[in-house]
Amino acid sequence: MSEVILEARDIKRDYVVPGGFLKKDKVISAVKGVSFTLEKGKTLAIVGESGCGKSTLARILTFIDAPTGGEIIINGKKVDVAKDGITKEMRQMVQIIFQNPYGSLNPRQKIGDVLGEPLLINTNMSAGERRERATEMLVKVGLGPEHYNRYPHMFSGGQRQRIAIARALMLNPKLLVLDEPVSALDLSVQAQVLNLLADLQEEFGLTYVFISHDLSVVKYIADEVMVMYYGEAVEHGSRDSVFSDPQHAYTKTLFAATPRADVESIRARLAKKQQTKAA
Repeated sequence: MSEVILEARDIKRDYVVPGGFLKKDKVISAVKGVSFTLEKGKTLAIVGESGCGKSTLARILTFIDAPTGGEIIINGKKVDVAKDGITKEMRQMVQIIFQNPYGSLNPRQKIGDVLGEPLLINTNMSAGERRERATEMLVKVGLGPEHYNRYPHMFSGGQRQRIAIARALMLNPKLLVLDEPVSALDLSVQAQVLNLLADLQEEFGLTYVFISHDLSVVKYIADEVMVMYYGEAVEHGSRDSVFSDPQHAYTKTLFAATPRADVESIRARLAKKQQTKAA
């Protein structure tokens, strides 16, 4: 039987907007009762247009925000951030990678210090052990020991994202939440980072929650797909079933609005244009 790393039960997140003078406060429901389970070594892609609640859900899964309802169970243990706070064990279990790697890296810190900081805070490793671990992780993500003493501005966007991935892996997490991790990168660099993530997942047995609006990326990396619409999970299934036979009207609309880049689809669009001109 497969090991379940993450279980979300009826997760809700509401935000209260002050109403002002003589007006009632307004409650906005960003996430409305989302439930799912995710097995070890698998990738769940969460898709939907901007404002659908996928990034809010990512913040909840990584303990940045507490849910206003529901339960999160990670590796068999219930997590209650609002009641118990965030422990070192929780930080080691789950890490997040953001869209903009430069924004998540301290420009005044050398890369070696950036990578060593999680170990300094959460472990009893010596300075030498932290340096050795950081150097090893740089190599794992396709960089080298010579990058240890450089600053973030000295790297390209793709290299910075590799550094962000390395930092997320320093504590040997079981779950990585990736919030649009390649959307700010060029297409060729996207492919390199996605291949790196796939290799690291296989090597370390990682479990991914992959937030994205790019369906071509989702189709490449996901095992399961969950479609969100106005805070609700309107469809959830295997990648192949969702892409080949979407059931919900919103999923069909979302897929129809996304241009397909394969050769046959391009030929079909060109033929249709020529027919229109001829008519």
